[in-house]
Amino acid sequence: MQNTPPVNFDKIDEMTDGDADFKAELVSAIFNSLVELRDVYIQGASLENEDTIQEIRHKVKPSLALFEINELNELLNEGKELIEEKGFGPEFLQHLDRFLDVVQEVIDYVEPHVPKPGE
Repeated sequence: MQNTPPVNFDKIDEMTDGDADFKAELVSAIFNSLVELRDVYIQGASLENEDTIQEIRHKVKPSLALFEINELNELLNEGKELIEEKGFGPEFLQHLDRFLDVVQEVIDYVEPHVPKPGE
């Protein structure tokens, strides 16, 4: 297990400047973005569709960088290089397993911070 949290919540606190409603919206948006990343990446991998993976990667990369979700960001770069150099072969499948583990870790880390309906 890593010592550094997978998401820098200090950045979220800085951006929201004590505004609880804005923080709730931002955390929800980050969470939804991570779930979409996972789901679309799986879809792109299963269809061996490089464009699908590229589109979701471009969509989430700014958020990953902004909130220092570094391990996931690095894995997206690794996946891009693997697809470009070797396609959807065995190396990509190993990458996919690692990606799914890491994206789920980040989702699990953020989820308790997502406000439940009515909160």
